[in-house]
Amino acid sequence: MITAIVLVDTAADRIPEAAAEIAELPDVTEVYSVTGDVDLVVVVRARRHEDLADAIADRISKVPGVVRTRTNIAFRTYSRHDLEQAFDLGLDG
Repeated sequence: MITAIVLVDTAADRIPEAAAEIAELPDVTEVYSVTGDVDLVVVVRARRHEDLADAIADRISKVPGVVRTRTNIAFRTYSRHDLEQAFDLGLDG
């Protein structure tokens, strides 16, 4: 599974609507309204890079009010939940 963190800038008057529309898209697992330099942080999980391209370039970027996206692809997960699962599977050595 490939995880992408997508930073989304939106028109100020469309933040809630854009967030709700993005949350309903295939492969989108989480949408956060945040403070800082961007309006939304979107987590996309897909099986193939082509699916990420479809989700981001063909769907997220075309939601009304979306002005710009910047995508970061995750290489490795270090969350406690994922590490605990790895140890439960005997991947610790």
